[in-house]
Amino acid sequence: MKKLLWIASLMVLSLMITGCEKTLETPKEPIVDASLPRVESIRTLPGSTDVGFEWTPIYSAQIEGYYLYRQSGNSMKKIATIKDRYISHYVDTELNPNTSYTYQMSTYSPDKHESGLSMMANVTTLAPVAKAPTQGSVEPVSFITAISDLPARIKIIWRPHGMENVEYYIIERNEYKSTSWDEVGKVKGRLNAEYIDQDIKDNYVYRYRVKVKTNDGVLSKPSDTVEAHSKALPKAITGVQATSNLPKKIMLTWSPSTTSDFAYYKVYRSPTSSLFYSFYGKTVNTEFEDLISENGKTYYYRVVAVDVDGLESKQEGTVTGMTLSALKSPVVRSVKHDSGSIYITWGGDDNAIKYTITKEFELSGKTQKQSFTGIFESNFIDQDTRPGVEYKYKIIAIDKYGIASDPSDSVVIKIPKE
Repeated sequence: MKKLLWIASLMVLSLMITGCEKTLETPKEPIVDASLPRVESIRTLPGSTDVGFEWTPIYSAQIEGYYLYRQSGNSMKKIATIKDRYISHYVDTELNPNTSYTYQMSTYSPDKHESGLSMMANVTTLAPVAKAPTQGSVEPVSFITAISDLPARIKIIWRPHGMENVEYYIIERNEYKSTSWDEVGKVKGRLNAEYIDQDIKDNYVYRYRVKVKTNDGVLSKPSDTVEAHSKALPKAITGVQATSNLPKKIMLTWSPSTTSDFAYYKVYRSPTSSLFYSFYGKTVNTEFEDLISENGKTYYYRVVAVDVDGLESKQEGTVTGMTLSALKSPVVRSVKHDSGSIYITWGGDDNAIKYTITKEFELSGKTQKQSFTGIFESNFIDQDTRPGVEYKYKIIAIDKYGIASDPSDSVVIKIPKE
């Protein structure tokens, strides 16, 4: 199979037009990144008014696509931006017959940094050839192959037909176990000999064939049938767990991915189990910390594995996480006084380790407030009281993380005057 693909890469020249943008501009000074992979060489196939190109595609996630340059005077001008790193063919059209041209290519990254240029490719277009009308039947293309295991796509390439009056190629597809052939695309131009099918299912087998249509309407027989399968999604993540006992955060943990070309994990979050899950973060570790400012806040999570091509595993199930709830408010059990002190006892949450008490009263027409902290027992004696003054108390419980409960109901007591 490797030998067949190697032969195909030497024989097949052209491109799928979709995904390419033809330009003609003097480039601004590029930001050259020496770490980007570069196109080493370009193979060419000339026509009389066009030139087909083929290069070895670079599937690295470092690059987004390719730039094609053509010499104009003493400088190289960018004539095309090829926006898909999986494309490996292009055709430069509207050229002059019997004329020499020089080309170079580079790769570019998602942030539009550029690799160094490839070696120069010198090519001369052919002399013009009269296009005779088609006589009889048209032979199918003599070579076709399909590339498997590409992410969310299958690539079909073939040898350009020898007849000059080819108008376009028709690509037909047959799904596994189906008996019918459906047209999935057309590629215009004799030297255009590549098609990328992206309307496919993951980890699915398809068969393809190509027909030739000439300018005068003659349709060839189908080519040989080739078969390919799309890349499988990463394996689903297992063992996802979320905490419910930590203050101000939820910790997610899961089992490591067993996908061979694993890249990282993505975490999705939703405020309810039924709403859309939005992307929330990514990590290469098997844990994720979600810092949250609210106590007792619930979120729902999904964790997926992502491979080097950006494909995500499926994760239908969800896991529920919650921040630690605040303590229950203390409940006052008894309030009493003697001639000079007020005694208060209460009950409450077993997780409380200490209490704070607030005190409020009026004296000489002004509201006074006091706070007593660091109370470790569930009782309190206030000896700083005056007969005839009404006092209002509230009790707050605090746990080991310093999280305070809501205050208790107010306790109001007044020591009578003697």
